[in-house]
Formats: sequence, C-alpha cells, structure tokens
Amino acid sequence: MQLILLRHPPALGAAGLCYGRLDIEADPAQIDASAAAVAAWPGLPVFTSPARRCLALAQRLHPAPQIIPGLQELDFGRWEGVRWDDVPRAELDAWAADIWHYRPGGGESAAMLLARWQRLVARWQAADVERAVVVSHAGVIRMALAEAGLIAEAARWDWPVEYARAYVIEV
Repeated sequence: MQLILLRHPPALGAAGLCYGRLDIEADPAQIDASAAAVAAWPGLPVFTSPARRCLALAQRLHPAPQIIPGLQELDFGRWEGVRWDDVPRAELDAWAADIWHYRPGGGESAAMLLARWQRLVARWQAADVERAVVVSHAGVIRMALAEAGLIAEAARWDWPVEYARAYVIEV
C-alpha cells in the first residue's frame, strides 16, 4: 500500500504554542500550496484528521474526504494551548527522559500515538487500500516515516516535517 502523507498548512496564531489537539484553523493563504504538493496523485481517496487545519486542505483535495479521528496529533492534555515557554521545565525534562511512556500534560504518550498509527495501517491493509492521501500532523507523519524506515529512530522526535510537501511511504 502506498500512502502519500501531507501535513496540514501552518496554523494561524500558533507560533510558540503547544497545540496538538487544539483545533486551530489553517492559514487559508497556504491551502493551495499544500494542495499542489499532491497534484501528481489525482483521484485518490483522502483520509484526514478531524482538525480544521487538516480538514480545510482535505476538502480541497477531495469532495468527500474520510475523517479519521486516529489521525489527530498527539494529545498534550493540560499543555494544550499553553506557550511552550510556560510548560514547567521539570515536566519537559520528565518527557525527554521517557519519551515513549511519559504522557505530556497528562495526555497521550508516544507509544500510544504509535499504536494508533499501527491500527490505522492495519485497518487500511485489511480494506485493501492500494493508494491514498493522508492529511495529518507532524507527530503522526514522523511516526509513519520512522515505521516505514525512511527516517532514523533517533530522528523520530524532531525530524522537520515540512508544510506543502508530500511524503510517500510504502507499508
């Protein structure tokens, strides 16, 4: 199965903000540039996170994209909407010390995010999806790229996932 992964356009007013599940709109001026990144794959099914910043792009790519809650970004719990500079240093250090199991802000661990991704892939494989566009978030895309062997394990947490770039994986 081939998946074309696409990160949502930049979120409006989100600079410096922890906004995993926070539903922030995409910059409308960037939607066309993001859509152009997958112009080479017309007519494919589109799976999208329910976040408005993803949905706006997905609706530009397909008249009826499939909304999949499992494509949401990592849940940062009580950190959602907090400026990164205001997250207590001790909590950030605890997360860095156990990135797989620590639940930032009481939200979701990296292991939970990975399990979500693996369940989605298994579901699409069982449904015989051959190719699809997936509109999601940096965290989900990093997991997918690492699981596909396209980025090193050590880069899984900080690989720069670009806006308006298609990442193609085979699973």
